[in-house]
Formats: sequence, C-alpha cells, structure tokens
Amino acid sequence: MKRLSAALAALALSTTLAVAAEPDPSDWTAVLGDARGETVYWNAWGGSQSINAYIDWVGGELQERFGVKLVHVKIDDTANAVATVVTEKAAGKDEDGTIDLIWINGENFASMKRQGLLFGPDWAQQLPNWRYVDVENQPTITTDFTIPTDGMESPWGMAKLVFFYDSARTDAGDLPDSADELLAWSKDNRGRFSYPQPPDFIGSSFLKQILSEKIADPAKLLKPVEADEFAELSKPLFDYLDELHPNLWRSAKAFPKDYPSMSQLLADGELDITFAFNPAEASSAIANDLLPDTVRSFTFSGGTLSNTHFVAIPYNAAAKAGALVTANFLLSPEAQARKQDPQIWGDPTVLAMDRLDDADRARFASLDLGIATLRPDELGPALPEPHPSWMSMVEEEWARRYGVAN
Repeated sequence: MKRLSAALAALALSTTLAVAAEPDPSDWTAVLGDARGETVYWNAWGGSQSINAYIDWVGGELQERFGVKLVHVKIDDTANAVATVVTEKAAGKDEDGTIDLIWINGENFASMKRQGLLFGPDWAQQLPNWRYVDVENQPTITTDFTIPTDGMESPWGMAKLVFFYDSARTDAGDLPDSADELLAWSKDNRGRFSYPQPPDFIGSSFLKQILSEKIADPAKLLKPVEADEFAELSKPLFDYLDELHPNLWRSAKAFPKDYPSMSQLLADGELDITFAFNPAEASSAIANDLLPDTVRSFTFSGGTLSNTHFVAIPYNAAAKAGALVTANFLLSPEAQARKQDPQIWGDPTVLAMDRLDDADRARFASLDLGIATLRPDELGPALPEPHPSWMSMVEEEWARRYGVAN
C-alpha cells in the first residue's frame, strides 16, 4: 500500500510538472516541436485593411512552415485584451487562457507587467531572429514608454508621428512647424484640422505630442506623475486644447473615430492636415488608392513622438510555443521587409541592416518606399514617449472636459 501511495504521488508530481512546464526559447528545436499543431489567438488591432491583410499573410506562412494556426482576434482597444487576462487571473484561470499573443505597447504593457500578467522574463532576446534586431540604435526596443521591457515583449515595428497634407490644395510653405504654429494655422483655416477622440491611440498620441512641446520641463514626462501635481503640469496642454477646439472640424463637437476615419476626411477634402504614427502611411494609402497621389508628409523640425510596437505573451497563454514561433517569424528579414513595403503596409523595420546578409539587405534596398515617405534624415528628432502614468490621467481629464459621443 505504501509503494502504491508513493507511486501515485510520483505520478501526480510528474503530471503537475508536465502541466506547469513552459517552453524554453533557448531550446528552439523543442519549441518548434511543441508549437506544431497549436492554434495561436492573436489579439491585434483590426481597424486597417492593409494590416489585416498582412497578418493574414503571416498566418498562411506560419501554417505552411511550422504547422501553427494563427487566428487574428480583431480588437479596437488593446485595453480590452488586458482586461480579459485580468479577469482570467481573478478567476484562477492560470492555464489555457483565451489569448496567446497581444499587439501591445505603452501603458498596456506597463499595466500587464505591473500585475504579473506576462510570460517571461527574457524570452524575447532568446528568439533566433533577435540577432538581427537594431538594439544599439533604437533604445525604445528595450524600453517601452520608459518601462524596461525585460524581454517580456518582442519588437516588430517602429513608429514616428508624421503629418500629411494634400499638395494639390495646400502649399508646403504654409504648413505649421510646431504645436504653436499649428494652433495659429487652425485659426486661419477653421474646420480643416481635427484628431481622433481619445482613448483612440492616434488621438492620444496627438495629446502627448502637444504635451511634450508645451510642458515647462519635458524631463517631468519621463517619470511617473503624481495626482497632486498633474493639474499644474498638464495645464499648458489643456489651455492649448481650449484654444484649439473652436477651430477644429465641426468645432470639436464631434471627432473622427480613428485614423482611417480621419484619413478619409483628408481624401474627401474635408481636412487639410492629418497625421499617423507611421512615416510610410501616406505612401501606403496612395498605393492602395485610399489617398490621392498628391498627398505628402511633413514633421515638426523640433521633433515628434517616436516609439516601438511589440507583441507580448500572457502568463496563462494556452499556446506559448506557437506564440514564440509567431514572434520569431515577425522578426525575420522576410516578414520585416514585406511589412515595410508601402504596397503591403509600410511599417518601418526594427532590424539593423548591418546585421543582415547581402540577400536580406537587398530585400530592403529594393523597396520603393513611395512618393510620400520622408527619408530618415528628413524625419527630424525623435521625442520620447511619456511615462504611462501620464496617459491615463490625460485621457481621464480629456474625457471630463471634452468627452464627446461620436
């Protein structure tokens, strides 16, 4: 009887260990074996046809090459995916979660890291394709909105705030070169500018751009903001918006829902200046017949916001091995070059060209980045993203002051 009890205990222990075992990215052969046959549920923004088509292509390649099925769960707000994982943790669902991969950055990453909702640390740097990543020249690859990533998320694209205008209607010499000049321009061109309503990512990014230019001490943005100092420090932003809003499209009584909606207003001639977080966005839209070929890009000479976007794996993901394979494929030179092609998406690469072999460098060199894409030396300085604590307070205060139901 004692031997039977010991055997049962050993069996229970071995079963527990098997269930608790996590994929080890340093043993990539084992990861590939475990991933085959898995279904990866990837929660990613679904508001762009070109991005959705790119993710569909990724899914096809993963199935063919690695036997991994990718399901794109289209979301409009990453916070909803975070909330799902929070709910699952509260319910004790520490295994077999419903989300395997999340397109994430900024405040959502900070929130998941703080609450212990992420797989890791240190898996990203162990991916085979990490050797190509441009860590030396892109500090935001290892620091997300001032928060160290600690290998809990893998980069897959770069972003920089860039403005667009239609050169057939607007003279380049009349374009604003700063937040203050944009305010003056809006007074002379009433109703010809707007921004998506926060918490839409692009709309919130516009608020951060203005805050970065108007705050008295920009260094304050790199540290957590305390509630008792927020009102005073953010006053220049909201004073600016109070003056700007009467000049906006529909007098700020309504806002575009998101970037595609705002871009359509440019195409329709209702707006004269728009913006996005992708230097190639206009060229991509032109290539896909979404904007006229007279649209061009510009930035502020004093700098615009810049960051990296990532994928992360929840701590309770059911298909962690498949998620690792997906993240690694997204870093492959083939996938990165295809993503940077404006005919496909136009999202800038996170790879360093000097780390690639001749054939892979040729992939990027052969890309036609499009007539509306600024060269790297034309993009101007990169402004760092504020600490995530800023954005939650800014969005709450914006909603209290201006909240509009579109």
